[in-house]
Amino acid sequence: MLKTVRRIRHITRNAQDRFLRPDTLVQAGQTPYTVIADDGLVKLRHYRPVQRKYAVPFVIVPPLAVNMLIYDLFPERSLVRFMVEQGFDVYMVDWGSPTRQHAHYTLATYACKLLPAFLQRVRQHSGQPELTLHGWSMGGGIALVYTALSGDPDIRNIIAVGTAIDGHANGAIGRQYAALNSAIRRLGINWRRIPSRWAYTPGWINAIGFKLSDPVNSARSYVDLIRNLDDREFVVQHATQSAFKDRLEPYPGGVIRDWTYSVWLENEAGQGRISVGQDVAYLERIGANLLCIAGTSDTLANVACCKKLLDLVSSPDKSLLVAPGGHTGIVSGSQAIEAVWQPTVEWLASRSDA
Repeated sequence: MLKTVRRIRHITRNAQDRFLRPDTLVQAGQTPYTVIADDGLVKLRHYRPVQRKYAVPFVIVPPLAVNMLIYDLFPERSLVRFMVEQGFDVYMVDWGSPTRQHAHYTLATYACKLLPAFLQRVRQHSGQPELTLHGWSMGGGIALVYTALSGDPDIRNIIAVGTAIDGHANGAIGRQYAALNSAIRRLGINWRRIPSRWAYTPGWINAIGFKLSDPVNSARSYVDLIRNLDDREFVVQHATQSAFKDRLEPYPGGVIRDWTYSVWLENEAGQGRISVGQDVAYLERIGANLLCIAGTSDTLANVACCKKLLDLVSSPDKSLLVAPGGHTGIVSGSQAIEAVWQPTVEWLASRSDA
């Protein structure tokens, strides 16, 4: 009887902390960093290496709409901590929280204005001209567009993680976008001329959409939480993961409009080009060393959708890594350390000037 009472008290305390005081449980975002540049919206973070082993800085280019906790989710499962412990000088471009006043920001704003400015700050701070760009999801797309348009000869390496390229090859989602594009064309609608303010999506809508991309597992996670309320460690992990999933950032309307057009509707990217304002980024102009990473269970950017990139760039040194996990799993999942991060370090070691 006493044991049952204690268990009930334990469950009650865990439930109160999880639902009323979740921030007290969150373990994300604990790796120290310094903000070395800030334009009022975008910030540049620097994570100093424990012992610098490689000369070429490792620059994380995140996608829009995510918060930065995904890269520092748990102390024992943190990409930024792992890379600094391996001896890399790590920088991260934190896109911040766009508001409706930023709704007009386009793909060109990020790839041709903001990213170049912050890469220049990385070079000034590190003293190194050559860089490695690590881009997950749309972040990989921004890195690719920048490199293709700028012709920057000092982008030594590009790591594209779960970056959609051949949108129409992305299973059921790809077929749906292809059908939608046909319907839009028949109606005479020019998607690229849709006002950017119409495409702006607040963070809470992005959070719902992210969960609906895998509704079964999203629902199952809360069922598992109820079943494991007596397990403090499980409750802490659930709160930490939810801190990322429940706090997504807004999408500027212009950039989501441009990305949807080039990758998903018209599938330009699958043909080797991405429209950027009045210009076009041709992927064949990319010659940097390329590591393309795709997840076996990624429904948002499957293997076929991602690996097309290898056929489109001119890089003589290019590799494909297929790893277990979904869209977030390949960047922060429980198997990411052994299946993704360690192979990434091994690939970079000979390409980053020890």
